[in-house]
Amino acid sequence: MTMIEGIDPSAPPSGAGCVECEEDGGWWVHLRRCTQCGHIGCCDTSPAQHATKHARSADHPIIRSFEPGESWFWDYRTEQLLESGPSLAPPEHHPEDQTVPGPSDRVPSDWQAHIHY
Repeated sequence: MTMIEGIDPSAPPSGAGCVECEEDGGWWVHLRRCTQCGHIGCCDTSPAQHATKHARSADHPIIRSFEPGESWFWDYRTEQLLESGPSLAPPEHHPEDQTVPGPSDRVPSDWQAHIHY
């Protein structure tokens, strides 16, 4: 297997939800997985944008979607979408019964007014 800087295929995901949102009672639209350490963060559409904040603060350049049915990667260094990449340690996405946005008990009824486009 060819090693790609910024990707550790053996790093398991940190959990089923955004690490910081879980800690502070927040919510997310979609989830992203750091391919270097497995940190799960919320996407840039989400109010807190934790995946990008993690990538910048930790200098971990590549994320992968953590959504069921999605396997794309994003490289912050080049700002390019990568359609595919190596298989990562399971699970490859959050539980299929997890709501989007989620978690359902923390998503406000006016959630669309809080997201970034």
